[in-house]
Amino acid sequence: MMLRTQLQRKIPGYKVLGLFTLILLALLALFPSPSLVAPANDSTGFIFTLLSSSAGNPWFIITVAMLCLLPLAYKKDKKTCLTLWCQFALILVLSFAAKSIMKHITEVPRPYTHELAALKLVDSAPAFYQLSADQKELVIEQAKENVSEWRIRHWEGETNYSLPSGHTIFVAVCIVFWGGFLLRNRGYLPITLLFTWGLGVAMSRIWLGMHWPTDLIASTFCAGLLYLFIPEPIKNGSQG
Repeated sequence: MMLRTQLQRKIPGYKVLGLFTLILLALLALFPSPSLVAPANDSTGFIFTLLSSSAGNPWFIITVAMLCLLPLAYKKDKKTCLTLWCQFALILVLSFAAKSIMKHITEVPRPYTHELAALKLVDSAPAFYQLSADQKELVIEQAKENVSEWRIRHWEGETNYSLPSGHTIFVAVCIVFWGGFLLRNRGYLPITLLFTWGLGVAMSRIWLGMHWPTDLIASTFCAGLLYLFIPEPIKNGSQG
């Protein structure tokens, strides 16, 4: 009975995450991955960099802080706020651990490493990961002649593996957790804003050459799975 109640509490979050995933799939189908050596518009580069940074280290902290204001905006009591914040902290920790473990297991090269191989700067995409940190930096530096600075700066900052997308897991965790909270509280406009931000972050990772579409979808499923492990305190049949 308790397990059933716990799962019922999660239904709104899964509804929101499911809709987000469907829209993301549609966008990925409509907008194929761009050429990473094509000229990049500065406005597009700036917007996608801003979106990507909002879900990456260290700027994700600002995003977390803003989302944690939601229960206060909906005038929840102190105990409810504290419970929500602890739950969110737990799923963030789990998502970070899951991302790190999965990258180590899957070892999928990032899209940009294939571009480096196409430019004949490395023998192959997997060969890039055999280089030292200094060698990786040098190879990416050499790609500046052919690749936009907007993309290069992200390549230099993330030389680990591709699957899953840490940025997209963070986004999906925010959507399944806070989207569920907002749906329970009929916050339809904030959900729309959350969707817009999340989709923007996900698509920015494709445009920047950091991830494959499959990385993004795998990340949303991972977030949904992790959400199952977050306990739902029940008081008088409801919370949040």
